[in-house]
Amino acid sequence: MQQTADQQVHNLIRGAGKAKGERGRAKMDIVESKQISEPIKSEAQISHLALDIGGSLIKLVYFSTNSDSSSSSSKDSVAVSSGNEGRPVLEGKLHFAKFETAKINDCIDFIRSKQLRLSGFQKHGAPAGERCTIKATGGGAYKYADLFKEKLGICLDKEDEMDCLVAGSNFLLKAVHTEAFTYMDGQKEFVQIDHDDLYPYMLVNIGSGVSMIKVDGPGKFERVSGTNVGGGTFWGLGRLLTKCKSFDELLELSHRGNNRVIDMLVGDIYGGMDYTKIGLSSTTIASSFGKAISDNKELEDYKPEDISRSLLRMISNNIGQISYLNALRFGLKRIFFAGFFIRGHAYTMDTIAVAVHFWSKGEAKAMFLKHEGFLGALGSFMSYEKHGFLNLKVHQLVQQSPVDASRGGDKIHDPPNGELNENQSIDCSICLS
Repeated sequence: MQQTADQQVHNLIRGAGKAKGERGRAKMDIVESKQISEPIKSEAQISHLALDIGGSLIKLVYFSTNSDSSSSSSKDSVAVSSGNEGRPVLEGKLHFAKFETAKINDCIDFIRSKQLRLSGFQKHGAPAGERCTIKATGGGAYKYADLFKEKLGICLDKEDEMDCLVAGSNFLLKAVHTEAFTYMDGQKEFVQIDHDDLYPYMLVNIGSGVSMIKVDGPGKFERVSGTNVGGGTFWGLGRLLTKCKSFDELLELSHRGNNRVIDMLVGDIYGGMDYTKIGLSSTTIASSFGKAISDNKELEDYKPEDISRSLLRMISNNIGQISYLNALRFGLKRIFFAGFFIRGHAYTMDTIAVAVHFWSKGEAKAMFLKHEGFLGALGSFMSYEKHGFLNLKVHQLVQQSPVDASRGGDKIHDPPNGELNENQSIDCSICLS
């Protein structure tokens, strides 16, 4: 009987382990590929699904083998070729997708349509036909566990959320040579990370709320602070004030806005002058939404785009300031910002970067991650290693940003310069040894 792709992968991994003994577990080498990413084909073999189910969004990561690889003997076989030192290689792609948690059925339909439920690993020694078990993290892994069992026959094997965030961050910073970058005044500059000098650093994950995590090494971290004013605040308040129906619509609206119509600036208080004694320019925001106090206007008199811009500026400024103050507590000058609040949005990144630069007097820099929203999902994906399925030995990844699968492949968001979003998958190879 012909084996499925997962059975072949599983047997390859088990065989490699037996050949090498206890220390010879499967190794995954992520290597740079110059191939252009293409949409996943129907005949591609899919495996290693992992989820991060948050309060606002569901993030999904999965690996598919290249069915059209020159090393494949047929469409039904796994693409296996000889790697360095004769090691077998599974060539394929890491795919990323996201869905609104409120529309969780869209995610379930996507998993069903891709037959991703067939790709999870059964528990060792479990009888054939037992429900598939896949890795998942986030509060929704608990909240929606019964729903996944009912709809897909999937059992969610839960991984700790903070463990996954840090594991995903460490993985990306070591694996992707163009993962981290700074962004200020419209200028994007990649930062080369010295793997021997990565730790300690501050990881600021901006989801519905914000977590600030001091990372001291692999598996060594502490959540040192956080704030409840985050992406959920922007989305929630924005929906109430502008009637926008989605985060992306609200973000798009901010492009056309002018926050100075609503925000009270230092110059508004000082007659257009700077307050030089304490280092405040006339354009510094003295009070977010402050002009609404004195304006004899109702909510409908303000443009939704101005409200969106002011709200985005307020939240981004505060996250940047609070993050730096917490980094200062521990003497950290390296701060990485991640989470789907950012979405490669130029104005958001610039605002956070300016806040860090201002409060640190230029001594610290805000850095951003290309795979900003998928740290938890990647960490969940990597947790298969704990069970002997994957042992990640990292070289390089070709970074490409994800799409929103629920919107039929549209880009998540196009910043004004259009340079921060590319395609949806990462070309990679899994080397087994």
